[in-house]
Amino acid sequence: MNRTANTTVALLLTLLLLPFALLAAEAESGKDSSVDPALQPLLADLTQASLRDTAAVLDQLEAAGGRTMLPLFQTMLDGDLYFDEATLLIIGVREDNGGDELGTDIMTGVDLGSVARRELEKIRVNNRLRGHLRDAIARIQLTQGDRRERRQAALALLDDINTDSAELLSQALAVESESSVREVIEVGLAMQTLQASDDREARLAAIDVLDGRLENPVRNMLTSYAPGGFMEEADAQVSGAAAQALENIQGRISFFRFVEQLFFGLSLGSVLLLAAIGLAVTFGVMGVINMAHGEMLMLGAYTTYVVQQAMPNLIGYSLWVAIPAAFLVAATVGILIQRYVIRFLNGRPLETLLATFGISLILQETVRTIFSPLNRRVLSPQWMSSSLEINPVLSLTYNRLYILLFALVVFGILLLILKKSSLGLQVRAVAQNREMARAMGIRTERVDALTFGLGSGIAGIAGVALSQLTNVGPNLGQSYIVDSFMVVVFGGVGNLLGTLVGAFTLGTVNKFMEPVTGTVLANILILLFIILFIQKRPKGLFPQWGRAAE
Repeated sequence: MNRTANTTVALLLTLLLLPFALLAAEAESGKDSSVDPALQPLLADLTQASLRDTAAVLDQLEAAGGRTMLPLFQTMLDGDLYFDEATLLIIGVREDNGGDELGTDIMTGVDLGSVARRELEKIRVNNRLRGHLRDAIARIQLTQGDRRERRQAALALLDDINTDSAELLSQALAVESESSVREVIEVGLAMQTLQASDDREARLAAIDVLDGRLENPVRNMLTSYAPGGFMEEADAQVSGAAAQALENIQGRISFFRFVEQLFFGLSLGSVLLLAAIGLAVTFGVMGVINMAHGEMLMLGAYTTYVVQQAMPNLIGYSLWVAIPAAFLVAATVGILIQRYVIRFLNGRPLETLLATFGISLILQETVRTIFSPLNRRVLSPQWMSSSLEINPVLSLTYNRLYILLFALVVFGILLLILKKSSLGLQVRAVAQNREMARAMGIRTERVDALTFGLGSGIAGIAGVALSQLTNVGPNLGQSYIVDSFMVVVFGGVGNLLGTLVGAFTLGTVNKFMEPVTGTVLANILILLFIILFIQKRPKGLFPQWGRAAE
């Protein structure tokens, strides 16, 4: 029976792993281990050529190899191209996360493992060759690349429009079918017409094409031809058209700057939301002013750091492990604080405040003892490291975008727990009438502990998010505890919807005020606003009604 079970398990594992094995075999077979014989003498020439003769060799390689030359050209442009004197093998050298130097056969893509730069000869490159390489890469991508590469190549050519690049763009336009690529090519041709043509109508038509474009080279050219520019036109009509086009572009830029500020405000609001919703639960249900709430964020951030240290080669997956780990660590500490400190201080808010403040100092010093007072850097996964480019003046960083979505997901899950689960029903019952809930058989002390653990756990998750935005240190939580209380009070104590609205409102207002008043003064003005606001509405934006408000 055991042998049959083992055989069945082995068969299932084989079936599960078979697709991955086939994909790996296909990837290996896709690597061409041979080099075109026609390229061999040119590659040898590249290793021996002087700086003066290298450009001619690069032109021959481009003509003979086409798109296959892109890895070589890009590696050479980056200054990482070497060759072995004995075999003339051309090698690209890169450093991994641990600082080890790894080599790759540039022409075949075969991994060569660890190499030493000092044992290889570098293929030298100067500024003239760097410009030559950029042009060659742009030409190859423009004629042989995919849609994204063709568009990027056309954009790269806008930086230095001349007769040669305009001719290349004209040839590409004749065969280009993708509208987004054609637009950029037409912009480049319009720039060439504006600077090279003597025909007023053609130049005015070119300015019409450039009107509204956000690329830096377009703005620079229009600025130079507008009144006051260093190439100011004698033709007032052309000069006026350039000025009007530039004004239209500035209007679009102002709008997108507004959108960018709004995004930064929502991003800050999402961080405040994650930091405050746990506090809203404990403060709203138990009426406890927990001054150690910021340290729950700190514990979550340090948990992320520890998980990454345990998974140094799996940074992309460590964040998914850190989220539940941080929740459990912070929730456990929160439950211990409630069970062994706070429950003995019920109905004594001043003593509770002082006790939790003391606990926050203890947690900070404990972390300093274990990890040292120095800040720790948490790496971001590759999928959070870049940005989503909407246009040349607006890009949204993926880390802030994911944290914004993550905050909304956590908020939604907490809302479901409080509205649909038995724990949520008991929490709402205790919040509305503790004595009646106890009379109905609800173990209020258990509910208090679980509620405090839930709020602390959510703060731990907020620490995971914060570790992707800033360095992790013992004072991390102190930066957000005051803001968290402001959000809870402003939105309405114990009201999750109020916490959501309050977090995004304060975050957005803060980001719009910072460029005008500065960071410190913006925080002071927001604090003054909240003080005045609670004088008028002591229960916040969304006060509780009925028995919950009593």
